[in-house]
Amino acid sequence: MPFVATERLRSLPPYLFADIDQKRRAAIDAGRDIIDYGVGDPDRPTHPFIIEAMVAALQNPANHSYPLGGGRPRFRQGIRDFFAKRYGVELDAQRQLLALIGSKEGIGHLPLAAVNPGQTVLVPAPGYPAYLAATVFAGGTPHIIELSAENGWKPDFDAIPAEVADKAALMFLNYPNNPTGATASLSFFERAIEFAREHNIVLAHDAAYNELYLGDERPPSILQVKGALDVAIEFHSASKTFNMTGWRAGFVVGQADVIGALARIKSNVDSGLFAAIQETTAVAYDNIDGPEVRTMRELYRRRAELLCAGLRQVGFSAEPPTATFYVWARVPRGYDSLSVCNKMLEEADVVGVPGSGFGPTGEGYIRFSLSVPDARMEETIERLRKLDW
Repeated sequence: MPFVATERLRSLPPYLFADIDQKRRAAIDAGRDIIDYGVGDPDRPTHPFIIEAMVAALQNPANHSYPLGGGRPRFRQGIRDFFAKRYGVELDAQRQLLALIGSKEGIGHLPLAAVNPGQTVLVPAPGYPAYLAATVFAGGTPHIIELSAENGWKPDFDAIPAEVADKAALMFLNYPNNPTGATASLSFFERAIEFAREHNIVLAHDAAYNELYLGDERPPSILQVKGALDVAIEFHSASKTFNMTGWRAGFVVGQADVIGALARIKSNVDSGLFAAIQETTAVAYDNIDGPEVRTMRELYRRRAELLCAGLRQVGFSAEPPTATFYVWARVPRGYDSLSVCNKMLEEADVVGVPGSGFGPTGEGYIRFSLSVPDARMEETIERLRKLDW
């Protein structure tokens, strides 16, 4: 008999990046020269000092066994020290810290630990599609929190109906924000913690881009807020910070009971992050303020200015972000995001991500990743300049 996918799988829209990648690959297979601003994957290699640390870790037989548990001592201590130094937050390395096989994995598993079937999850839009997918897979009921440019791409907590908030078990937030590049202040996080405490909600903050700030102001951690450790957890990732996307190294810190519940889920579905990667990641965070990370931030800042200046010349509205390595550009007047993306791909061999794929309020925007070399950005503008807008 033919296989029929589960209802939870059928209830999901097609995964945004998978659909884009399929179109991109078809164009490449046809021999076209594609300039790809789609999935955010750094174009620079992992830093040499990290490679050297990995080689040493691989040569240690102690790292060849199952890395069971929430993280090896070297990893836990390294992340604990990073958090104390960077944010002034003292963590219990055994109870408030958990190694992840990339932050996306932890986000995907979290609702299984924190949400009963039918319970409400507050999901921001536009937002990272994994929040919605994880909610649906766990049997939760998503309630979309619409973000808007007028509100700085931040939720208005007072606009969330009390009856919805009282039923919610979990809320996702993400700053610096993917896809918009918006950042949040400690005062905003204070309001978010107050809201979560008032309605007894677990607050999951995705801080994967905290180290990709393009100005002088470093984004805060939500755990810096007084009382945050009572209700909040925060996800971090080495992927973009250290050009380690393929390594799948991340961690989550925060409320001990939530961390413990997520650890129980993970103990049943995976065997932990490879110990050699854990050890190497600890070395990376030991050097978070080194020249390598600073150089990448400067690279993305320069590219953001270059791309935004060019996009404005061809009819888009775009300003450089203060964080992340994405440009969130408003499409030329009279167009929607999907039609512009299709036009760019079909007529200019340029791939962008339609804002509508991140949620209804993303309509009218396109996300461009800054993981494209300067020369190719200049070529992009020349290609787009020839289009009839």
